Amino acid sequence: MLLVVGRIGRAHGIRGDVFVEVRTDDPDDRFAAGSVLVTDPADAGPLTVADARWHSGKLVVRFEGVSDRSAAEKLRGLRLVVDSEDIPPSDDPDEFHDYQLVGLAAFGVDGASLGSVVDVVHSAAGELLVLSFNGAERLVPFVREIVPTVDVPGGRVVIDPPEGLFDL
Repeated sequence: MLLVVGRIGRAHGIRGDVFVEVRTDDPDDRFAAGSVLVTDPADAGPLTVADARWHSGKLVVRFEGVSDRSAAEKLRGLRLVVDSEDIPPSDDPDEFHDYQLVGLAAFGVDGASLGSVVDVVHSAAGELLVLSFNGAERLVPFVREIVPTVDVPGGRVVIDPPEGLFDL
């Protein structure tokens, strides 16, 4: 399974640099000089990182063979992906990759079905599980108090929702 680790944004300057919207927990390693990233769509890559630096809190990357602003603009919107098998498992039992969570069945602490996880949203306030429940979406804060059990091998999460979250 391919995982998105970044999305190329607008060009920065005239020498081929681009801003990259980071979607990985380890951008300094993932975008280190010499790293090779597959693109989505695939016909634009792979791209090799020539240089990466932080500028005003944003990641600026230069790829080998991209030497001017015009070439950089042609990359805009490309997703940068890696194979999930290339990502080592976490040592933290409470840390999960999005692809591990999407598709899990959701149950209440009482055993009632609450649908399934269809997405994970990363926001400044924290992560949210997006559940498909009775034809609607519910956003569930992904914190231990509300999601006490994540059983990836068992294919389920247990949710102790705040009052009213699943009322129709």
